[in-house]
Amino acid sequence: MHKLSGELKSCIDACQRCYAVCLQTAMQHCLQAGGRHTEPKHFQLMMACAEICRTSAALMLIGSPSHLMQCDLCAKICEECATDCEHIGGMEECVKACRACAKECRQMASRALAA
Repeated sequence: MHKLSGELKSCIDACQRCYAVCLQTAMQHCLQAGGRHTEPKHFQLMMACAEICRTSAALMLIGSPSHLMQCDLCAKICEECATDCEHIGGMEECVKACRACAKECRQMASRALAA
């Protein structure tokens, strides 16, 4: 098994955390709260965020070079999700996880630009 760099491990951890928090927030908090929390645009964005985070972590774990492009897209979707969750309100943990993941993924994706 190859050893993951600290930077890679940090990004994987942030993606896995964001995946778990978005999924749990959508399934537990949003479905119970209803209203704006379950409007299709918001709910689909939360599911897209969870899935792209899960896939980003997986690509990094398997060592795929495409993880750099994936992380760029992940950062954008996480930022969009954070903004939407913040606007609707009551999802502070999700906002925090999305922003942390976006930051880690932006840093990871910037390696592709530097290469």
